[in-house]
Amino acid sequence: MKRYGEFNALNGASFQTGEDARVVALLGPSGGGKSTLLRVLGGLLVPEEGSVLVNGVALPKDPEGALEALRQNGFVFQGYNLFPHLTALQNVTLPLMVVHGQSEQAAQQRGQELLTRLGLFDHLHKRPAELSGGQQQRAAIARALAPKPRLLLLDEPTSALDPVMTGEVLDVIRELAQEGQQIVLATHEISFARQVADWVVFLANGTVQESSTSVKFFYDPMSSLAKEYLTALTKYR
Repeated sequence: MKRYGEFNALNGASFQTGEDARVVALLGPSGGGKSTLLRVLGGLLVPEEGSVLVNGVALPKDPEGALEALRQNGFVFQGYNLFPHLTALQNVTLPLMVVHGQSEQAAQQRGQELLTRLGLFDHLHKRPAELSGGQQQRAAIARALAPKPRLLLLDEPTSALDPVMTGEVLDVIRELAQEGQQIVLATHEISFARQVADWVVFLANGTVQESSTSVKFFYDPMSSLAKEYLTALTKYR
């Protein structure tokens, strides 16, 4: 359970995934608890009640332990959250040096490698304001991947992008999934989730309504809320 004052953002959000679930999609209506659950899984928020296990290991509930767990994950926010005064390369290398204790040489090598891989070689020394939305999001993904995270957590990674930029970012995420990166993704991109997710957790009103394999969820959802949600999203597609 996770509360904000009197509001229960998560209440009865219990689920577990299959052991072979490499990519987990969090789906559901806006305000249903997806972003809150993502932050709990990543160690950004500590629930007031209940426990969270990732790969069989319980997440700590004390602030110091939660911070250590957070450092083992990579988080990509809706608004990118890049440092505006730093270049794309500096946005990747600074956390590696300050938070993870890497040398400047090692951080530079890792940063250039990732940004090049994500198609940003010609933009290494540009600040966020000089990059398109899709380029900023790819830089944010590079920063999250830099410390080789246990989990990559993505919160609506394409919400502010046009269709072309959305395609660029989704291609990157698909490639990472194919390479074996463990990903938890909160998204409204149903067609994309259908392609890449192994497992779906469907939330509404702060509660997990359904937790199943991707195939079962998309072709035979059990809850009435999930059926209504899928029908509404696919009606004009």
